[in-house]
Order: sequence, then structure tokens, then C-alpha cells
Amino acid sequence: MVAASMGAEVTIVERAGLGGSAVLTDVVPSKSLIAVAEAMNRSVDSTQLGVSFESAEGNPKTVMKADLKQINERVLRLAKEQSADIRRGLEAVGVKIVIGTGRLLDNRTIEVDRGESREIIKADSILVSVGAHPRELATAQPDGERIFNWTQIYDLEELPEELIVVGSGVTGAEFASAFNGLGSKVTLISSRDQVLPGEDSDAAAVLEDVFARRGLRVLSQSRAEAVERTADGVVVTLGDGTKVTGSHCLVCVGSIPNTTGIGLEAAGVQMTPSGHIKVDGVSRTSAPNVYAAGDCTGVFALASVAAMQGRIAVAHMGGDGVRPLKLNHVSSNIFTSPEIASVGVSEADVASGKYQGDVIKLSLNTNARAKMRGVSDGFVKIIARKGSGTVIGGVVVGAGACELIFPIAMAVTQKLHVDDVANTFTVYPSMSGSISEAARRLHVHM
Repeated sequence: MVAASMGAEVTIVERAGLGGSAVLTDVVPSKSLIAVAEAMNRSVDSTQLGVSFESAEGNPKTVMKADLKQINERVLRLAKEQSADIRRGLEAVGVKIVIGTGRLLDNRTIEVDRGESREIIKADSILVSVGAHPRELATAQPDGERIFNWTQIYDLEELPEELIVVGSGVTGAEFASAFNGLGSKVTLISSRDQVLPGEDSDAAAVLEDVFARRGLRVLSQSRAEAVERTADGVVVTLGDGTKVTGSHCLVCVGSIPNTTGIGLEAAGVQMTPSGHIKVDGVSRTSAPNVYAAGDCTGVFALASVAAMQGRIAVAHMGGDGVRPLKLNHVSSNIFTSPEIASVGVSEADVASGKYQGDVIKLSLNTNARAKMRGVSDGFVKIIARKGSGTVIGGVVVGAGACELIFPIAMAVTQKLHVDDVANTFTVYPSMSGSISEAARRLHVHM
């Protein structure tokens, strides 16, 4: 759409549907599922606020239950609707859409296999944005009935009684949290000391505490060696020989870029040993006229980053003004319950000496709005450059963290001083008030 707005003649080659995995099998479906679990969690937690659930006449007790068939039908419907919206938007600005499998013949030519026919497309510039697919273990092959990867989980029609999730990264943690909220008995198998390795350790600790309180079992320092189907469920064998049984298993052990067999070598595009496309700060590959964006590049696997890489690529190929991608400006969110959002420099970066910074962490249990809503889990953390007081990073843990991280991301991107944040009016009472208060506590008396 950006290229079309610049006057370019644009053709998209896509084999599945507009929006790619982010819309069809990943972000939109998973976050739609998570939204249902979050609604159920809020209902359960509302009893702390004085809300009671009375049983109907003739019914001894009221039970909240997730109709997974109905939920998944809605999830997939939303994905298709979003994909259709994207297609209509593209066609409205004159983008030509070709459904088929594309392959680069050289750095200016794409061959499209459309099943019954083939089409050759010539281009001045090519943007490769082919995404990635779930990594699978040879000893844990998904069957779509008892053992799943994350694209297959929406085929379930009944809520798993005992779900085992292998992998405690972002995807594994999100699905574990979601199915726990929906009512499944969940066991999360983590090969690390803590869930969400690489994320803020304080945030991971809060999430583990919430998991434990909600009955979600985490098996840390446990590596899954194999997943096998049994007569009525699954058994996961750990590295020490321990066997964990359940009714279903979801395997979340990373992803593999969709870069095999699409002619990248013929076009002169260099790749990393992992199969990702090498790109520079303006999304250029090693081949003239060929750019790349998204998960296939190995840069942060986030839809927002993919979109920014694409916009940068289009601006560069069109001769427009462009700023290279700055990873320290990327904000991200983990849609567990509670959510975990972060941007910029981490506290681990400061502790390692990579950056000189001051860190303040303010618990949400001191926030008036949080108390009114019954929110006690979470915090706001702001990191400021030592000496200058410029905001260089932050973390928010709590309900709506994906929204609350924006003012901190704005401060990081625009190089605002902590006083700029502290002196900006916030609504009272509001969750965002904790951001202003955290910044205020980083003020340095002159």
C-alpha cells in the first residue's frame, strides 16, 4: 500500500491468503483466543470485587465453561475477515494480487506457479516477505488430533482436559496462559530456569507466581525429548526419563523461515546458517534490487517489525527519505495474563555494563485505579540513561500492558527526559499514572 501510494505499479504473489501467517494462523487467531481466556479470567477475578454468581433455578451450581468449538469457529472467522479486509484495501489502491507460489529466477524475475498455469513477472525491485512455519521435532510429530503445532490448535472442538505445552518462549507461554484461563489443566515444560527466557526476569517471576496461583504447573529445567500418542492421550518423555501424561500436547519450539526452494540462491541472496535472509538496516539483501522483511529475516519475529521493515524497504527502493531500523525502538508485548510489554534497553543490559542507566520499578499494587479494578499483579519499570536522564527503556507488566507501553516507547524513540514524562498530565485515577510516578522518581535534583 505504501508503494502504491508512491505511484509504483505493485504486484503481490501470495499462496495462502492476504496477511500471511500473522493474520491467518498466528497473531490474529491466537490473540482472539487469548481475549476469550482473558474475559473468563476477569469474570473469575471479579468475585474479589464483590461480584457473585448465583445458580439458576434447578441448577445446584453455576459453572463457567468455554465452548471451544464455538470459540475456534469465531477465531478462524475473524482471521478470514481480516484477510479479506486487507485484500479489499490493496485492490482499492490498484495493487495486483496473484494467488500462487512464487520463485525467483533472478533478481528481477519471479515465476509464479498457479497450479494449472505459470506466470512470469518482471520487476524493478522485489520484496521477499515469506514468513516462517512452526519448527517440529522428529520425536514429536504433530498429528492434528492429540499432538499439535500452533497452527493446528484451532481445529480442536473440545477443550483439552490436560494440556501439555512444550516450550516456554512467548508462544508457549501465551497458549499455556490462554488454555489455563479457558479451563484446561495445563503443564508447561520449560528447558530453562524460568519461563520466557531472554525477557525481563522480574516480569517472568510475576508470571510464574500467577501461573502457580491459577494451578498452572511449570516444569523448569526440563527438556522434552519425545512426545508420543497413547490410547487416550499423550505422554511426554523428559531428558531425565520422567514421563508426563496428558490428554493433548502443543509443541512450541520455535520456527523455521520459509526460504527453501524459492530461488533465493539463483537471485544471489545470501542467507544465514539458520536459513534466514541477511538484510541491512534498510532491508536490503546481498542481491541488487532484492529486499526482505519479516520473520524470514531473523530480525525480531513481530508483525510490527515486519511492517516497519517493509515500509523502510519501499521507501529506500523508491528513493524516499528513510531511517534505518532501530531495534532499540521496538516495543513488544507478550499476551499472557498478565501481559508483559517492553521497549528499548533492558535491566539485564544495564547489569551487564552494556549501558549505564538508572532503573526504577513501581508495583501496580500502589496504583489507585489498579486497586479499584482488583489488579494486584504487575509493575511499571523505567530505565533512564545515567547522567542525562533520557528514557532508554521500560517494562510494563499487567492488564493492558500492550497499551501502557506506548508512552514509554514514545519517550524512548523521541529521546525524552524522565522529567518530560513526569511533567505530562495523566488522568487520576489511571494505570498510566504509574508511568508518570516512576519517571518522577528518576528525577535528579540539580
